[in-house]
Amino acid sequence: MNNRFSKQVALVTGAAQGIGRRVCERLLAEGAQVVAVDRSGLVHELQGEGVLTLTADLEQYADCARAMAAAIDAFGRLDVLVNNVGGTIWAKPFEHYEVEQIEAEVRRSLFPTLWCCHAALPYMLKQGRGAIVNVSSIATRSLNRVPYGAAKGGINALTACLAFENAERGIRVNATAPGGTEAPARRIPRNGAEQSAQEKAWYQEIVAQTLDSSLMKRYGTLDEQVGAILFLASDDGSYITGVTLPVGGGDLG
Repeated sequence: MNNRFSKQVALVTGAAQGIGRRVCERLLAEGAQVVAVDRSGLVHELQGEGVLTLTADLEQYADCARAMAAAIDAFGRLDVLVNNVGGTIWAKPFEHYEVEQIEAEVRRSLFPTLWCCHAALPYMLKQGRGAIVNVSSIATRSLNRVPYGAAKGGINALTACLAFENAERGIRVNATAPGGTEAPARRIPRNGAEQSAQEKAWYQEIVAQTLDSSLMKRYGTLDEQVGAILFLASDDGSYITGVTLPVGGGDLG
């Protein structure tokens, strides 16, 4: 590992499991001081010098603001924000969603990113420098997860608009759009209810469609997703802003 993030402070949301946790591990290996935030207490398993772990419900703006303030209090600055909170809660054709489920999907996969960008921006503007990477999804063109896809489409628009507003003020804003990703089983599932046979069949339709849409006909690895995130967050991507980069083996989402 090199030291692309030496003397930089990075805040990562959704940091307890999967992509978010691997982002934290790689940032630490590359010299960053890391603020790892998640609603799950599993986030506190990330330990070591230069790590601050916080539990927070980032669907609430007050918790987003508290997390950013904690980063400044602990490390004095905020250079990188990786917005990784989100994920499909239910997978089924749109007509089968209940109104409350649609609202929950949008709250989970759009608002934490929207709120964290708003809460972090004043600190980055004061510094005159910062990089934001939002984790979107190629599910903006997929089946059986319309509310989730709509939320991630909102993240793509947020990314472009925020980059447009802040490029000349030293803030870069980009996104990655992960495709199917091999990751350890979630220790705390997004939807704790046991799936019915029909729900399992609907989810398998997503898996089949994801593999079919990928030119490489496989899922990616955690490191393949994290590599793209860290490229956009680092000075290696210093002339890139307003971009949503598909990371789906050729599936452009």
